[in-house]
Amino acid sequence: MSTKFSEKVGYINDDKPWGSYKILDQGEGFQVKRIKVEPGERLSLQAHEHRKEFWIVVQGTFQIQLGEETDTYTSGEVVTIEQMEKHRPKCISDETGIFIEVQQGDYLAEDDIIRYDDDYGRE
Repeated sequence: MSTKFSEKVGYINDDKPWGSYKILDQGEGFQVKRIKVEPGERLSLQAHEHRKEFWIVVQGTFQIQLGEETDTYTSGEVVTIEQMEKHRPKCISDETGIFIEVQQGDYLAEDDIIRYDDDYGRE
């Protein structure tokens, strides 16, 4: 028996300057991604207007900023990011860091990103 995926599911998007992501599953009101972050790299400081996110660290060690606080997370730990909460993960291990991101909300497109700071000059 084979599984039929939409065009988006299972497609690795263009490489990002910090690593890459792959959409693993999606449905009404949710999307699941595998996020890979290269050692020493970090995503932009951002927030989302339309979604909440849950991150499960599965490989490596991350320094994660939530609001004004920064903590360290390792394999098996879960992070909850509320709508409009500023957040930024940075891989601080020597290996590629990986976390599973579960997005939940009424709008899950990539353009639901409010960037406050970005190492790569993206707006």
